[in-house]
Amino acid sequence: MKLSTREDIAAPIEAVFREISDFDGFERAALRRGAEVVRTDSLTAAGVGMTWRAQFPFRNRERQADLELLDHDVPNGLTLFSRISGVETTVVVELVALSRVRTRMNMSIDLKPKSIPARLMIQSLKLAKTNMTKRFHRRVADFSADIEDRHSA
Repeated sequence: MKLSTREDIAAPIEAVFREISDFDGFERAALRRGAEVVRTDSLTAAGVGMTWRAQFPFRNRERQADLELLDHDVPNGLTLFSRISGVETTVVVELVALSRVRTRMNMSIDLKPKSIPARLMIQSLKLAKTNMTKRFHRRVADFSADIEDRHSA
């Protein structure tokens, strides 16, 4: 199952990349939402090979996620891979400079089930794909608006 969206952001590409690669900020946000996040690599700077392990409740079960940063192409984008309860997920964020002060962000999420229970979960998500797509677009639009607000301030 694949979800994708595109947003134009009124900020330079470097500022947008800085926001999408704020891994410490994303860790703090996950902790505030009740997840347990632990960085499992020994890298000192952001880059390919960063890994995390996270535990969080989802659909009345405790889930465990292993995440790895596969691509970190400054300032053009990044790719994150995760394994969560038999589902392999690839998140790709691509940035394109439209002008010096405008950036297009293309984001896609590809979910691939690797077990029978994961197939059942993805199948149930496909039944609600319209609502999930709307929520995904809205969340990415809100994130883009936050980037614009932080950049203009």
